[in-house]
Amino acid sequence: MHPWIQTLIDICRGKYKGDIKAFNQDPLGKSINLEKHCFGEFSMANVQANDIMEDQSQVEVASNNALFLGVYDGHGGNRASYFISRHLFKNLIRIAQENGNTITEDTLRTAVSDTEKEFMHYVSTDFVAIPDLGKAGACCLAGVIWKKTLYIANLGDSRAIIASMVNGKPVVQQLTRDHNCGDVVIREELQEMHPNDPEIVMHRNGAWRVKGIIMVSRTIGDAYLKRPDFTFTASFPKDYPNVPKIPDRCVLSAEPEMHSRALRDNDKFLIFASDGLWELMSNEQAAQIVASNPRNGIAKRLLSVALTEAASRRRVSYKSIQAANPGRDILSRRSFHDDISVIVVFLEKTSFLRKRAPNRSYRGSSPTSQPSDFARSGLTSLIRSPLSPRRLRNSFRKRSKSADSPRTPKSPLGESSQAEDTERLIDQRRPRTARSRLESLKQFLTLSIFTRNQT
Repeated sequence: MHPWIQTLIDICRGKYKGDIKAFNQDPLGKSINLEKHCFGEFSMANVQANDIMEDQSQVEVASNNALFLGVYDGHGGNRASYFISRHLFKNLIRIAQENGNTITEDTLRTAVSDTEKEFMHYVSTDFVAIPDLGKAGACCLAGVIWKKTLYIANLGDSRAIIASMVNGKPVVQQLTRDHNCGDVVIREELQEMHPNDPEIVMHRNGAWRVKGIIMVSRTIGDAYLKRPDFTFTASFPKDYPNVPKIPDRCVLSAEPEMHSRALRDNDKFLIFASDGLWELMSNEQAAQIVASNPRNGIAKRLLSVALTEAASRRRVSYKSIQAANPGRDILSRRSFHDDISVIVVFLEKTSFLRKRAPNRSYRGSSPTSQPSDFARSGLTSLIRSPLSPRRLRNSFRKRSKSADSPRTPKSPLGESSQAEDTERLIDQRRPRTARSRLESLKQFLTLSIFTRNQT
């Protein structure tokens, strides 16, 4: 059966509806149903499975032409993911200010690199007091929309996809690559980087892993697999007795893989999510759920469908999963699914009536928001929106003054030419078309609305 036919059948059966009410009753689930950003709207949600929530997610909304998204999937605890959530965006703002108040692909890449350096310094400083810091790490998926261009930095196996309309049909594109040893391409890359180490990739505990330990090849943190001074210490996990040789060199990369894309009017929405979601549904299934359901609460709807699938694979009900305690034993929540974080971002066409969004910072771990560093930095105040109320009002005032005191166009010699006089006379006598009258009415109504909102 063709995949799209199966998808249509699943939609008719309600498979992609999810049970939002059940998710709302989940003690380990959190969500932000729907909020505005300057390019449209967004929804975010997460669900815990481990003893402590190792995922972190954030959305930073600027009032004018900028948006930041982050999903950080921690392992070895939540110290690395929490550190990234507190430092990466601040580093991005600082670097942008140091480089002409603009954001580029290099700005984001440098912000990720600086965050890695800062975390390694933190590990070096506090390692004696907290030995587990040596094995704390996180996958990092960060995205910025700046002046209608999307920049993405990715380390690990969290994933970003975009859904667009092409020739009247929905098209889903994966924007990032999973840095997971389950992909033969990743294994080949590691073997090329370490040609003298036949055990750089090993199959352990049912999966391919770097040195038989970790499934991802790029991370922030994981000092014990990057720094020789940490590999022979208490930080090295004791639960890997089958590892033939403790690595004495860096075997993981902290170099982010970058992606840039100029957003177009046919781009409809983005989904950023940790690998826990993609273990339970495909890119196409996730996009279909978003496209065929109301926006409000769409992120938690994705999670409800994913958790229903997790329950189905174990032949239990969603309520049975909810009853399980967080943790890693055979009866715990982690035996059904991973920690999962999801952000869905809807992209609107450039609108004549587009309103400015508030400068706010949202975290997946909290239902409330705080002022964003976008506002405090003044970075986005330097970007003038062509449709801002103030700019539109000033433009109309300028045109009105010009109309009250008409000026005669000058020729290069300082006098109006006969051709210019003739063209101006024709313009004055030319009848206004219905389209021009409609455009004038539209501008008048818009100016009235903006003026009323300003008073």
